[in-house]
Amino acid sequence: MGISPWQLLIILAIVLVLFGAKRLRSVGSDVGAAIKGFRTAMREDDEPEKTESIERKESEEGRVIEGESRREKSNS
Repeated sequence: MGISPWQLLIILAIVLVLFGAKRLRSVGSDVGAAIKGFRTAMREDDEPEKTESIERKESEEGRVIEGESRREKSNS
């Protein structure tokens, strides 16, 4: 039910005739650069959150909040 390889080949031939090989190469290069830039931006966006959470955990480890160190007496 999908597109057969022959249909894809015909579509590719029509696109090649309409745009030419040189223009398709530049369009492919531009699309590749855009995808690479998007992936790089996503990685850079994730890194600050990871480092912030690690720094926050390290700063909280040495801190004692009043009331946490008390132990409740058991009524046994």
